[in-house]
Amino acid sequence: MTIAHIKALLDDSPAWIINEVTLQEAFHTVQRLQASSGCKILYSIKSMPFSSVLLSAKPYVTGFSVSSLFEARLARECASPSQEIHLTTPGIKAHELAELAELCTHINFNSLTHHALYAKQLENKVSIGVRVNPKLSFLQDERYNPCRSFSKLGVDIEQLWQSSAIEQVSGLHFHTVFAAENYSPLLTTIDKLTHTFHDHLTRLTWLNLGGGYLLNKISQHTPFIDCVHGLQKNYALSVYSEPGNALVKQSGTLIATVIDLFNSDGKIIVVLDTSINHLPEVFEYQQSPQLFEHDPTGNYRALVVGCTCLAGDIFGEYRFTTPLCIGDKLSFINVGAYSLVKANRFNGYNFPSIFRYNGQHLERLKQYSYQDYRQQWFADS
Repeated sequence: MTIAHIKALLDDSPAWIINEVTLQEAFHTVQRLQASSGCKILYSIKSMPFSSVLLSAKPYVTGFSVSSLFEARLARECASPSQEIHLTTPGIKAHELAELAELCTHINFNSLTHHALYAKQLENKVSIGVRVNPKLSFLQDERYNPCRSFSKLGVDIEQLWQSSAIEQVSGLHFHTVFAAENYSPLLTTIDKLTHTFHDHLTRLTWLNLGGGYLLNKISQHTPFIDCVHGLQKNYALSVYSEPGNALVKQSGTLIATVIDLFNSDGKIIVVLDTSINHLPEVFEYQQSPQLFEHDPTGNYRALVVGCTCLAGDIFGEYRFTTPLCIGDKLSFINVGAYSLVKANRFNGYNFPSIFRYNGQHLERLKQYSYQDYRQQWFADS
């Protein structure tokens, strides 16, 4: 009913819809988890950095997790003065360090090299941490696996333990999973950390557990709560977690319009006025996004494709209860994370307009024009 209502209200296509009702439900889940565990929640803005999302998150989170100078600027612009901003990235640049120190409350170095180069410059300005690689792989897809062989993400746990850096930081950060639906990887990682660092953890101030857990798909949060309580009791640590995908995935919908239909080698091809370049992970990871109108038992099958000249601009094969017509609207749901933030204007096709839906009304928040495209590609005179 919600998607049907949105489509009835919509006068623009393609359109990116942020469902504020779904977003608020996710933030309330985090708020309850924060209250029951004492864990401090940071919204990881790389999943969806649109300002309205940050402002919606603001009342429910301790702060924001960022990965670059521009993300830090955006987070600070949206955050309250008292909220924390934590930076974790392999991409720290020397000439950006001073500004990062002004914007962030916590900075995690990704390597011992960066710690040796920059830690002294940040003393008494931010809380300094190090990202640790626990050397525990929980993901079969190496493209997502932060602990893969030859990983660029974090300091090898044994190397960190044997270095003097462990004596010079206030906290540790780790991140080991993507889209996990239980807390087993977290408990295994904490077990390895405590066995490696022992009572040295009491010399630290905080521990960041990273993100990657689909909170809405985990029915039992007691393991997480007990884990946080144990870290607080045994080591007097402030504990952080930084969900992103878990908060915004279900709140995002891309609605597009059928602009052409034809038969190709016996299959019906349905061309939309959008492109997989607006959902880049479809191509990057060969995924077929969820389509609201898809009926697994439908008698009509069609290959739904994008409007660019890229041969692989294909969303997937779907079934429908009735044949589609030019002008019909189709809705890709649960695409709120790592989609619009990666979108591009390949072939010159414009970005979708961005709308907010509050359960009753649809409000246009942003619309792109040729001038935006021109500004991107015209050389400065």
